[in-house]
Amino acid sequence: MSESQIPLPERLRPRDLSEIIGQEHLLGEGAPLRQMIDQGHLPSIIFWGPPGVGKTTIALLLAQAVDRPFISLSALNTGVKELREVIAESGDLLTPVVFIDEIHRFNKSQQDALLGAVEKGKITLIGATTENPSFEVNSALLSRCQVYSLNALSNEAIESLLNKALQQDRFLQERQIYIDEFDALIQFAAGDARKALNLLDLIASTFEPEQDNHVNNALVVRVAQQNIARYDKSGEQHYDLVSAFIKSIRGSDPDAALYWMARMLKGGEDPLFIARRMLIAASEDIGNSNPNALLLAGECFRSVQVIGMPEARIILGQCAVYLATSAKSNSTYLAINRAMDLAEKTANLSVPLHLRNAPTKLMKQQGYGVDYLYPHDYPEHFVMQDYLPPELKGTKLYESARNKREVEGERLQQRRWQQEQQQQ
Repeated sequence: MSESQIPLPERLRPRDLSEIIGQEHLLGEGAPLRQMIDQGHLPSIIFWGPPGVGKTTIALLLAQAVDRPFISLSALNTGVKELREVIAESGDLLTPVVFIDEIHRFNKSQQDALLGAVEKGKITLIGATTENPSFEVNSALLSRCQVYSLNALSNEAIESLLNKALQQDRFLQERQIYIDEFDALIQFAAGDARKALNLLDLIASTFEPEQDNHVNNALVVRVAQQNIARYDKSGEQHYDLVSAFIKSIRGSDPDAALYWMARMLKGGEDPLFIARRMLIAASEDIGNSNPNALLLAGECFRSVQVIGMPEARIILGQCAVYLATSAKSNSTYLAINRAMDLAEKTANLSVPLHLRNAPTKLMKQQGYGVDYLYPHDYPEHFVMQDYLPPELKGTKLYESARNKREVEGERLQQRRWQQEQQQQ
């Protein structure tokens, strides 16, 4: 294979940790991973971060830095049998570093097989995941690993990476490429080094060698749009597809929601990832306009766990159509965000005495719980009293959307408002 046939990200793959662009919080002077390597120590690690930020490369270079054998596996095509064979063979090696890409796709039995090997020191595990490991990696295995978050590359880091490619790659040098505008390249990359380099490689392939070839925003957009299938050959549309899926649900378009879901499933997306995103959408975009949406999405998630593919597609499809055709409201989403902001700014405010719990005689003597009015002792189980600190009296965080269910829930709020007006 000629050098030009090797993808640019592979041609430019760092050979040393010092060549890594970005992740200074882990690899910079005095940072955690740098200190480990300086001490010749490498524990089991879980790397959590978006695609194209260097998880695989850093794992390989860490193994090389401590002079350990490196075994790379993908959770997509490694079963328990293959995993146990690798662990068994590792007994003849110097504690190998076993890298598991997309470790969040391992089921419980696969993770349990890893756990025993990690506990006995037969392997040093480095797992990579784009999903929150707190939800996707079992607690026993997680407790034996250091978890480090990797960040999407900054715009400056992407620009630096592209300039480095122009300076170091022979294929690009032959085409005498000059980048006049970085904006579109950075936008399409979206913090993903692999995307940035693949797109530059794609553009370079349209140029003739030994000519002055200039890259501007218009050219980048045209080439990227004309070659989107090739550009995303590594499954890098992950975040674009799920964004389109969620926005189709939010926009009440069941056809589009089903289409983007099918695209994700055909591309090998984890069905539980899709189910989890629908759980979020059921609360964020539908909320109390139709509380059953959250119940159905929760049942969808549990059912997909039990059923698995290919039948899980039917359950996912049913839920997607239900959410897309449901009434929409983001009122509670906005309300909790306002509440979180307010709580951060007013964390010093005390709980009013009448709302405090009074389990002891001393607390009662100090006024805890005094003057609290028990709503069930009053007509229609309602009585007017203040529930916020005095400093926040009158604060309104929740604004109901204009739909049947939430308008019905406004009854008590309207009564509270009327009584407040009467007291003024």
